[in-house]
Amino acid sequence: MIISRRQFAGALAALAILPAAIAAQAAPQVKIETNMGAFTVELNEKAAPKTVANFLAYVKSGFYKNTLFHRVIPNFMIQGGGFTSGMDEKDTRAPIPIESRNGLSNARGTIAMARTNDPNSATSQFFINVKDNHFLNANASRDGYGYTVFGKVIAGMNTVDAIARVKTHSVGYFDDVPIRDVVIKKMTIVKGK
Repeated sequence: MIISRRQFAGALAALAILPAAIAAQAAPQVKIETNMGAFTVELNEKAAPKTVANFLAYVKSGFYKNTLFHRVIPNFMIQGGGFTSGMDEKDTRAPIPIESRNGLSNARGTIAMARTNDPNSATSQFFINVKDNHFLNANASRDGYGYTVFGKVIAGMNTVDAIARVKTHSVGYFDDVPIRDVVIKKMTIVKGK
């Protein structure tokens, strides 16, 4: 089959647009900078669209600046995104529905939403699994809901592991609080939305 110069030029123009279209569909990535180092998470919009949209809205608003990793349990997870120094809880937006049956597992390095006993109570708090915690998946959890995984650490897991090793104590009725504040200095969207 022979194609004309015009058809060839049109095909080249279409190919030139392709990288931009692929970039527009790229998974969002967020860099989380702490006073102990930084790490980057890649978010899975396809598996957890409402959760990712919620997290990105908090990131874009600057909500996470100067919040803490306020709950740290070695060989389990690090949790943050809701408290400032002195364990002062920040006001949040309305809770989002759970998306835990999305095919993603609470494996080492994944990011998931924290919640209360109400499965549809997640707001701003999240946690990073520092080991495989498959018992937190919907199909293995005691309550049948589990916890929504919505992404994974793609760089800086050494920072997450360092945070998981900090010494902790109790503050009021909060357990597993780092003795020295582990502060989220800022979060930045480095790729995607």
